[in-house]
This record gives sequence, structure tokens and C-alpha cells, in this order.
Amino acid sequence: MTITCVIMAGGKGERFWPKSRTNLPKQFLNISGNKSMIQQSIERLELLIDINKIFIVTNELYAELLKAQIPHLPHENIIIEPIGRNTAPCIGLASLIIEDRYPDSTMIVMPSDHIIQNDNGFIEILKTAVEVANDNGNLVTLGIEPTYPETGYGYIESTGLNNPVNNVSVFKVNKFVEKPNLETAQDYLEAGNFYWNSGIFIWKTKVIRKYIQELMPEMHDILETMKFAFGKENQNDIIAMEFVKMPDQSIDYGIMEKAEDIFVIPCLFGWDDVGSWTALERIDDLDENGNVIKGNILNIDTKRCIIESNGKLIATLGIEDLIIVDTEDVTLICTKEKAQEVKLLLKELRMQKLEQYL
Repeated sequence: MTITCVIMAGGKGERFWPKSRTNLPKQFLNISGNKSMIQQSIERLELLIDINKIFIVTNELYAELLKAQIPHLPHENIIIEPIGRNTAPCIGLASLIIEDRYPDSTMIVMPSDHIIQNDNGFIEILKTAVEVANDNGNLVTLGIEPTYPETGYGYIESTGLNNPVNNVSVFKVNKFVEKPNLETAQDYLEAGNFYWNSGIFIWKTKVIRKYIQELMPEMHDILETMKFAFGKENQNDIIAMEFVKMPDQSIDYGIMEKAEDIFVIPCLFGWDDVGSWTALERIDDLDENGNVIKGNILNIDTKRCIIESNGKLIATLGIEDLIIVDTEDVTLICTKEKAQEVKLLLKELRMQKLEQYL
């Protein structure tokens, strides 16, 4: 049995601005630990999969960054998206290329910029997920057991019917649900059969291709045109030309919300999607006043703040619940409750034609 993996690494990590920038987005930064997030992802996966069977989908801008940070990754395993699209086109293109190279493989799909603290626990869960995916063409996803009523994640509702494999719980999925409000998230937490949507999927490559044909026929036709170009001199030109026709849809909306035979494996392996600055409170050590402090900081009577210096001294007095991030050319100051809305600043920068700060 051949196991392959697709890592999606084309995002800009805009909610981590101003540290995450267009030319050096979040997945290439050292957020937690001594290596970048994508380096950690690769290192973790190599406990299970040979580097030759790991593929990364990104855009042209980050191809050289990838080569520099992961020099042992075969260059042909870097799949370039000609234009930014959603996860369905990204996964569709990757499945086409992997199916051509490893025809009967089982494919793991995951983002490049998530924190996983228990690597061995993650790998053991993946082994079980691969078994489930190989059984009757199932689609499998990893659901994170919620520890608080998070409103920033989508959720997966299970039927509650457990079909354990290797002493690991495996539940049939009832439905995928959108990001809830706080009251609904509290209800999900109390119900006990709702899980955070990790965005990690496992399936046979030919099975996801079959579902694309059935549920996203327009995208399937485009992929078939691309496939016809494989091996031809103008292969890359045709793929680029066809890719722009792809629907801008997520794999959740295009496939997972409509398909049958989907299973969720509940997990607890120290997962965090590091979606915004407030994630640092969950993954970093806090001081005695609940602050996350990084760099040259002097603070008095400062509580529950996230402060990161780029070298310059940041002195704070009598503040609470703020995010302060200083970079070479930008200083961000916002309340923690506005952490998810940092993108509004980037929108304003674009409107004012201040792209040098993006």
C-alpha cells in the first residue's frame, strides 16, 4: 500500500499580519518551536511517509522559499497553482498528478500551517485513518475534540455510532456545519458529538477523483483536459490555462457536505490551526499575568496581552487584553476581540495603495 500526502501551502496567513507578509507568509515563519510551520509539518509526516511521496501545492511566489526551507523535497513534488483558488481545485490538481505517479495510493491532505504537539499520536491516528479509507472507498476526516466553545472553526457532527478500528473511535459523519455563534458553539460542546473541522482528510486518490466526477463535474472535465496534456511539451501551459477556469470552491462545500460514506476520527493531539494572534495564548507559555511576551518587553500592570518585539523595546503600563506586534516597518495594536478582523487593515492598505506593507 502506497501512502502519499498533499500539503496545502498557498495561503498568505493574513490574520497573522504584520509578521506574516505576502513575501513570507505564516507557514514559512517560526511561530512555535525552532523551525517554520511547514518544516515541522514535513518532519512530522516523514515519520510515516517517504519525502518522495509528499507533495506541496503552493503558488509561484513561494516555490523558491520551499526549496530553501525543505531542500530534500524533490522539486517535481512542488505543485504550482497558476492562480489562487480554494481547496477543491488545489486538491483536484494534486490528486490528478499523484494518480498519474502513484495510481493506487491513499492520499492524506492537510494544511501547512497547523500546530500539532503530539507527533507520534498524530501518526498513529493517520495509520488508522488510512485503514478506514482503504475500506470500501470511505472518505475520512480528523475531528478535533473541542475543549471550549470556539466560534472560529467549522464543526463536524457525528451520528454517535462508533465503529472502532485499532481501538480508535471511528464515527459516521452526520453533517458538516459552518462556524457557529457562541451560544451554538456552547451547545455543540455540551452535545458531545461535534468536533472541530481540522481540514485534514484521508482517502484513496481514485475515490476522491470519483467523487469529483460525480459532485463537481465541471471541475472534473477541466482536470481531464489537464490530464490529456500530461507528457506533452505544452503541459504546463495547458494546466495554467485550464486552472483559471476552476470553480472557486472549498472541498468541504464541493464534496464533503454532499458525499456519503464519510467517517470522522475524534482526536486529541495538541492541535491548533493558529488562525490568529490569540492562538499564541494556547500554544505558548503565559507569564504570571496571563501575557504572551516575546522579545524586548518591559511591562508593568499589564494583563492578558500578546506582545512581540522585533528588537526595539516595547514598554507597557496598565493595559489589558491587547495585541502589540512590532516588525521592522509596521506596529500592530489591536484588542484581542478584534484579532480575527486584522484582514480589515490589509483591505484598507490595498485601498490606500500601500502595498509595500502587505
